[in-house]
Amino acid sequence: MRIIGNLLWWLFGGLEAAIGYFTGSLAMAITIIGIPVALQTFKIGLLCLWPFGAEVKDTKSPTGCIRIPLNILWIVFGGLWAWLMHVFFGVLLFITIIGIPFAKQHFKMAGLSLAPFGKDVELHI
Repeated sequence: MRIIGNLLWWLFGGLEAAIGYFTGSLAMAITIIGIPVALQTFKIGLLCLWPFGAEVKDTKSPTGCIRIPLNILWIVFGGLWAWLMHVFFGVLLFITIIGIPFAKQHFKMAGLSLAPFGKDVELHI
């Protein structure tokens, strides 16, 4: 079922969204200071590529309190717009009965795109 869900996801825009996240990640990785942001956008791109069967979990790395200011900077410089986009499409898909599984994936991505520092994506392919 995961494979069918992921194939349908790719067909109806998930692949383009993942390519967009990966392109943004590459653009941020070119600069030295943007590498932490590039890692987070890559993480969201992976979730956007394989949303069915993936889990978002808290990391076990001891990042301490640095993730709070990084998440605040993330929200100010684009994370809020990514969150709004995923919530908008999630609500739009939730209105239709057949779109509810895809809406759940958008809500999962919305949670990660609002505050990605301190979270990790586990893919169960």
